[in-house]
Amino acid sequence: MEEQGQYKVFNDPIHGHMELHPLLVKIIDTPQFQRLRNIKQLGGAYFVYPGASHNRFEHSIGVGHLAGELAKALLARQPELLITERDILCVQIAGLCHDLGHGPFSHLYDQMFIPKPRPGHKWRHEDASLQMFDHLVERNGLQEEMKKYGLVLPEDQTFIKEMIAGPDPEKVDKWPYEGRPQEKSFLYEIVANKPNGIDVDKFDYFARDCHHLGIRNNFDHLRYFKFARVCEVDGQKHICSRDKEVNNLYDMFHTRYSLHRRAYQHSVNNIMEFMIAEAFVKADEHIQIEGSRREMFTLSTAKDNMEAYTKLTDDVFNQILNSSDQGLAEAREILQRIITRNHYKLLAETNCKPSQVEILEANWKEELTGALQGDGLNPEDFVVLVSTMDYGSNNEDPIRKVYFYSKRDPTRAFHIPRERVSSLLPTCFSETLIRVYCKKTDGEPLEGVRERFRNWCEDRGLPIPQVEGQEAPQQNPGGE
Repeated sequence: MEEQGQYKVFNDPIHGHMELHPLLVKIIDTPQFQRLRNIKQLGGAYFVYPGASHNRFEHSIGVGHLAGELAKALLARQPELLITERDILCVQIAGLCHDLGHGPFSHLYDQMFIPKPRPGHKWRHEDASLQMFDHLVERNGLQEEMKKYGLVLPEDQTFIKEMIAGPDPEKVDKWPYEGRPQEKSFLYEIVANKPNGIDVDKFDYFARDCHHLGIRNNFDHLRYFKFARVCEVDGQKHICSRDKEVNNLYDMFHTRYSLHRRAYQHSVNNIMEFMIAEAFVKADEHIQIEGSRREMFTLSTAKDNMEAYTKLTDDVFNQILNSSDQGLAEAREILQRIITRNHYKLLAETNCKPSQVEILEANWKEELTGALQGDGLNPEDFVVLVSTMDYGSNNEDPIRKVYFYSKRDPTRAFHIPRERVSSLLPTCFSETLIRVYCKKTDGEPLEGVRERFRNWCEDRGLPIPQVEGQEAPQQNPGGE
């Protein structure tokens, strides 16, 4: 395993030359992993940012690389943690395979599309990642390869899947994992850190997305690696950071917010993704994908069969767009509007606190579209989208969940109160945008609609809506 010739070097624009273990290369060279070459990392953002053409493929390789680098850094700094080569290899595989379950246009598929044809169906792309990982291992006969490189099955396969999915919610009063004992709890914080969100998945996509979007990344993950160490808290070991790094971590969470504000939740990106999801709903039953045992699946059911899901990528967009099938006519028309930039028009948006949205009536969207009608426009001519952006912990200060250590005593973990950090920290860590779009863009009078939206917001104590390109109006005192 240590022979240099067995490793493969990948030249990456973000992390430079990455040297990957031969088992990782075996996984990368499977159809199930190669599928990620054709799934956009940022979904519809490519229609807004011309540079956002990167895919889940390169992101996954980057996360696998960083997972190994962090595990090795902890081992070098603290040999007493007894991190083994098996542990490191498992952590790398988890990083590599954590996104295997993404569907077309990444989060668009599981967050915007699936809930429409399958309402009430609880499903996350992480669920499909676990199924696809098992399918990848079995379909390509990798069990023997895994054993060849020192992994112990099924224990290590379970460990890898636990690092991707997180803890079993039913195991509340006991150690929720089976892959590794409690003394190695810190390993579960490397790929997907459920307690505080500081993990190598974010480190890669911050750096990679900023690079391709042309946005500056203020967080240096290599510096984080230098100061990361493991401390024990109430019988459980956590990855902690040096106390002097607290401002850098605030910068990290702010970078996350900035990416959502400027790219992931960009007003045009949001409506582009809504339109793609809308087209997928109309095309759902007309797309047939062959799965195992020659059974046929649709766009929304392909995720239930890994053989079919392997064939489902962003290519379905062009499949619909270039089809002459009359059953796909409506979906094709929507996608045609996307590629000709004739997307639904943003009329106005209001920026409010999440709590203000929570107290609205359960059917407030239908009520709003009903209030907007007039001037020849009907409720179905409007789209209302809600975007909530935060620092990663809803409206809580994310640093409250982070453990730190000091130079004086590197074995004792503690939280840092915000008053010790700065008096200039934000007091609110979450905001919600309510955006109103109109499907008709051929010159209908829209000022009346904006006025009705303004009145609707005033009646409910929400901030007065803003229109792009216009000076922001004076806000409602009640909406502050």
